[in-house]
Amino acid sequence: MTDIRAYRPSDRAAVAAICTRTGDSGADATGQFSTDDLLPDIYALPYVEHEPELALLVDAGAGPIGYILGTADTTAFDRWFVERWWPTVEGKYAAAAASGVASESERGIVRSATDRGGLAPELLAQYPAHLHIDLLPETQGMGVGRRLIDAFCELLAERGVPGVHLGVGVSNTGAQQFYQRTGFTRVEGDPGAHWYAKVL
Repeated sequence: MTDIRAYRPSDRAAVAAICTRTGDSGADATGQFSTDDLLPDIYALPYVEHEPELALLVDAGAGPIGYILGTADTTAFDRWFVERWWPTVEGKYAAAAASGVASESERGIVRSATDRGGLAPELLAQYPAHLHIDLLPETQGMGVGRRLIDAFCELLAERGVPGVHLGVGVSNTGAQQFYQRTGFTRVEGDPGAHWYAKVL
């Protein structure tokens, strides 16, 4: 039996591990950077720290195997991320860059952490929320991706949020097709990703 349940603080390490194990366009990114903390520190842990009530996990009984995380207000989240969250973790990445351990790919990801690209302002007003969804390979074929999207969007709608958006890697065509099947449409945003949005 696969359940979708609310995040608990005891899930923090599992969320970080799922983020890393799906961090290479759905494939395992373990060992690709100076530390496996990199992707979770940017794309997962800030969300469970800032808005844990919007974090939902897929649990097949032996622990989490996927999640959806996000924020109801991207502008407020980005401000908090830059001012409050990133200063608590950026030191380890500065050290890796200074020592020459960090790859060019890692340095680019670190730069993007505080260069919070996304939708154009007029679109952000229509779709102020954003999300990240990551599922381990063992979830495939269970239909949990759609269930997570629906449950997350329901939480946002209960708060009166008008719309939600997300970015997908240009090469991640499988994810792009998935979002289109779940009601997202392509919108304009910063280059380097494909942007999708959905009215709630």
